[in-house]
Amino acid sequence: MKWLFGALFALAGANHFIHTGFYVSIMPAYLPWHLELVYISGVAEVALGVMLFFRRIENLAAWGMIALIVAVTPANVQMAIHPELYPDYSETLLWARLPFQVVLIAWAFWFTRPRAGIQGD
Repeated sequence: MKWLFGALFALAGANHFIHTGFYVSIMPAYLPWHLELVYISGVAEVALGVMLFFRRIENLAAWGMIALIVAVTPANVQMAIHPELYPDYSETLLWARLPFQVVLIAWAFWFTRPRAGIQGD
C-alpha cells in the first residue's frame, strides 16, 4: 500500500505540470501567487511521494503528505462551493472529494506509525 500511495502522490504532483491551467483555475481568489503555488505543491507532491519509498524518511514524508493534503483542501472546497465554475464535474463529485481528503490523511497517517523490528532501508 505504501508503494501505491507514494506512486499516486508523485503522479498527482506531476499532473500539476501537465494540467497547470486546471490547477490554477481551482485556486481560491484569496490566495496569492496561484501559478507559483501550483508549481510548489506539484514539486512537494512528487518529492513526498518519492520520499515515502525510503524507510528512513517515510515518517517525515507521511507527515508532509498530511500537511500538504490539508494545505490543498481550500482548492477542493473552492470547487465544491462554486460548482458553476466547473461544469465538467458533477456537484456530487465535487462534494464527495471533501471527505475523501480525510481518507487520504488517514492513509498517510498509517505510514507514521513505527514498525517494530524493521531496520534501515
